[in-house]
Amino acid sequence: MTAFGPVAWPPAPIRTERLVLREPEARDRAAFIELFASPEVGTYTGGPRPRDELERAVPEVPGQRPGLFVIDLDGAMIGMITLDRRDAERPGHVRPDAGEAELGYMFLPEAWGCGYAAEACAAALDWFAGALPTEPVVLCTQTANDRSMRLAAKLGFTEVQRFEEYGAEQWFGVWSPVTPSG
Repeated sequence: MTAFGPVAWPPAPIRTERLVLREPEARDRAAFIELFASPEVGTYTGGPRPRDELERAVPEVPGQRPGLFVIDLDGAMIGMITLDRRDAERPGHVRPDAGEAELGYMFLPEAWGCGYAAEACAAALDWFAGALPTEPVVLCTQTANDRSMRLAAKLGFTEVQRFEEYGAEQWFGVWSPVTPSG
């Protein structure tokens, strides 16, 4: 059981044209630390975390939990994707009972601008749509994060609302695997 009911976790690795979405392994630890310590990555996520703190805190096999995919390019981690339940206390929901699946992603700066995020997120959304075909997926990003805003549009997310959170304007959108008829 996972945060998404009876969906088996982890799924078999998901292969795209260039990438593999897989569960984390011990060899990914250094890349996890780099991801969370990176000032560029931290720009829209609350800032980088101190490397020495991460060295102490990150377990030998980081990120082992349902809903987290490592993005692997040629055998090395270049980023991660998460599918988690959105906290009911936060603003932004599309269901009256909240708890929607929320897509999150972080990539190492050297992987930016190559289309890897779009490729990996599309694969994760396809997997999710197959596993839970009627579930909407939401995404929240700062409006100032141009790259993330472009990715949301490219993936087919539709704006639901904007609100202030974490001292910045947030864009909140929804992606639904079922195309409405009519």
